[in-house]
Amino acid sequence: MSTQSNLRSDLDIIQNWIQPNSPVLDLGCGQGELLEYLKVQKQCQGYGLEKNEDSIVSCIEKGLNVIEHDLNNGLSHFKDQCVNTVIMTQALQAVERPDELLDEMLRVGKEAIITFPNFGYWRTRFFLLSKGKMPMSETLPFNWYDTPNIHMCTFHDFEKLCQVKGLSILDRTVVNNQHKESWAINLWPNMLGEIAIYRVCKKT
Repeated sequence: MSTQSNLRSDLDIIQNWIQPNSPVLDLGCGQGELLEYLKVQKQCQGYGLEKNEDSIVSCIEKGLNVIEHDLNNGLSHFKDQCVNTVIMTQALQAVERPDELLDEMLRVGKEAIITFPNFGYWRTRFFLLSKGKMPMSETLPFNWYDTPNIHMCTFHDFEKLCQVKGLSILDRTVVNNQHKESWAINLWPNMLGEIAIYRVCKKT
């Protein structure tokens, strides 16, 4: 893992998986922190999709290519294999059809990088068991009635989806809510990991 950048820890993990001088598409790019880093440090040609107006303004001020777009509308305006990598951080669980969006990501890009919170994390399981209601935590800070997260899953769920779709998992990093790894998390990822970071592609 790189220790040289000033990126947020999870984005620093992701940037290590991006080839220099390659085209990338960042879905739900926020204020463009990762895109700006890739543009400046790796000379990548990056494009971002975002629906929050303030975030879009921030991207434009950074000189980034950003399009206002709701991910639930798909990626039909992008050609097949037009970028090397499609990135989506902490949004898989918030879209209406994550399975269909994953298909679109790997139609548009050769590889996809996805991060999401693990609903199988032990504190989440214990919260549900002990309190009998939907869990809340730093990674899941919403009430059941106002949460944007409509398709929660575990690491096992995601890997099963990859298997069903015939995808290869190129890299996987499992981290805590500070985006740090540990030997215990690596030993019991679905129980102790809070956030998953996957790099996948279609099997050839």
